[in-house]
Amino acid sequence: MAGQRGPRRDTRGIVDAPELFAHVQFRRREPAPALRPYLEHYWLIDWDLPQPYASHLVPHPSVNLVFERYPGCGDEEAGYAEVSGIGLELFTQKLEARGRVCGVQFRPGGFRPFAPGAPVSRWTGRRLPVAEVFAPPAPASAVLDPADEDERVAALDAYLLALGPGPDPRAERAMALVDLVRTDRTVLRVDALARAEGVSVRSLQRLFAAYVGVGPKWVILRYRIHEALERAGSDPAVDWAGLAADLGYSDQAHLVRDFTATIGVPPTALTAP
Repeated sequence: MAGQRGPRRDTRGIVDAPELFAHVQFRRREPAPALRPYLEHYWLIDWDLPQPYASHLVPHPSVNLVFERYPGCGDEEAGYAEVSGIGLELFTQKLEARGRVCGVQFRPGGFRPFAPGAPVSRWTGRRLPVAEVFAPPAPASAVLDPADEDERVAALDAYLLALGPGPDPRAERAMALVDLVRTDRTVLRVDALARAEGVSVRSLQRLFAAYVGVGPKWVILRYRIHEALERAGSDPAVDWAGLAADLGYSDQAHLVRDFTATIGVPPTALTAP
C-alpha cells in the first residue's frame, strides 16, 4: 500500500508559519510502520505564552484525531479528545497561557478504515468527542501526561493499533487519487481526473464523499490555495499572474478571489513588507 514515507516537511496550510513557530514548539512525528499507510503524521504542539496568540490554518482535506489540554478546553486536568472532520473554512485557534496538543493527521482517504461504519462526509465540518466516533474512547491523559515526547507517540501508536484498521481497496484508491491531485499540477479538472481513472464523474464524487469527506473539485481547489499560500509566505516578489497560470486559473483575478475567500485577506496582505 502507498504511504510509506516520513512526515511532510512543508508548511502548507499554515498562515504565517514563521510567526506560529516563534510562539509554539511544533513537531511532526512518524507513526508505527503498520499505521503509516493511513496516516500523514502525528503533530505535537506545546506552548507557554505571556500573551495570547491566534494561529490560523487553511485545513487539509484530512480528518484529525486531536488530544488537547489548555485553558477553556474541556477538562483541563484530564484533557480532551475529539475527532475533527475536514474543516471547510479558515481555522483560527486562540492560544494562551500553557497548553499541549497531540494530533493525528490521517491521509485523505485513510480515516475510513478506522471508522468503517459511516462515510467520511458525515464528519466534515464537525468536531465531535472521540467517544461518538470510536469505541473505546481514546485515553486523553495517557497521551497528554508524559513529559517524554516518545512516550506520547507510543501512546498514540498503541491506541490506533488497537482500533485495528483493516485493508480496504477503495480507501487505497481514494488515497492514491488525492496524492495525485496534490502532487501533479496538471490535474486541474474533475472530468479529466475521472477520464484518467476510467470512471464517471459521479462515481468519483461518490468515492470522495465516502472516503475523503469532500468532493474532488474541493480537493483540487484546496491544494491550489495551499500552493498559493506557500508561495506568498516564501517569496514576497511572487508573480501572481504566472502562478495563476501554473495552477490552472484563467487569470490572476480568479486566483485572488479564491485566495481571499479562503484566507480572509488578499495575497498582497501576506507579501507586503
